[in-house]
Amino acid sequence: MKEFPIPLVALGPGTHTEDESLDYLPMPKDMDSYRPPVLPEPEELVGLDQARQALQQVLTLLERGGKGGAPGLVTLGVLGPRDFHVINQVLGEGETSAVVQLGAGNLEVRVQESVFAGVWRLMTWRNEEGREPVLVDDAIEVGPVPSLFASTAAEDVWKEHPTWQGALPPNVQNAPLLVEEIRDQVARWQPGQVSHVVNLTLLPVTPEDIAFLDHHLGTGRVLMLARGYGNCRISNTRLSNCWRVVYYNSMDKVILNTVEVVAMPEVAMAAPEDLRDSYERLRDVMTWLEGA
Repeated sequence: MKEFPIPLVALGPGTHTEDESLDYLPMPKDMDSYRPPVLPEPEELVGLDQARQALQQVLTLLERGGKGGAPGLVTLGVLGPRDFHVINQVLGEGETSAVVQLGAGNLEVRVQESVFAGVWRLMTWRNEEGREPVLVDDAIEVGPVPSLFASTAAEDVWKEHPTWQGALPPNVQNAPLLVEEIRDQVARWQPGQVSHVVNLTLLPVTPEDIAFLDHHLGTGRVLMLARGYGNCRISNTRLSNCWRVVYYNSMDKVILNTVEVVAMPEVAMAAPEDLRDSYERLRDVMTWLEGA
């Protein structure tokens, strides 16, 4: 008699046992959401008119941005220490941050979105070997995304694409075709076009394919990190309107690896409704400050 391919099990009370401990998949953690800033006490605001004026400018720019207006900048370089403290306290830190290497003069711009979506703090530092970084500029920009990202990405574009001569490296299989597809999409891209996404997670690619692809796309000077459920790492390539967007879960495991051909990845941007919400929230804060 042939062996039955499916094991027989008895059914009924007492015939089915369960483990004493249940093993569940870990759930996402550390979801970032809007938290109202801890506002200063009224007595702490005496004589801080510069901080009030700067925040009022931000509020005006938010109102304009929520209606589709152009981004705007508020310079903070002339504020006093106490004014800076209040602005830091009110703005807080949101879920998106970035680093942009300017190159000239060893300058680095550290960008931090505030708790108000679409309100970005841009601090420019000079890094010199053997010395502490020196802050050389401090500003707030209001808009979907800092304009510095797009301008730097445009400066990073290669004038000539690198080419590969000879046999392909070991285990490189599908990357050359992907490189050609991406370059073709970059060449045909038009302003306002819907993002073209190459989902590497769903494709039969090896680690060597990914390395080959990244080599031929290049890495630019803009690096963003958006936090929500896990993290999203966004960086510009050396091709025009081409970005690497990689999603990680809360345990830092890659769950989605993509190349996007678009002016700016949507995940990096604050939507118009976000700007309107930020306007309402900051207006409430300003009401408190003015009352104090």
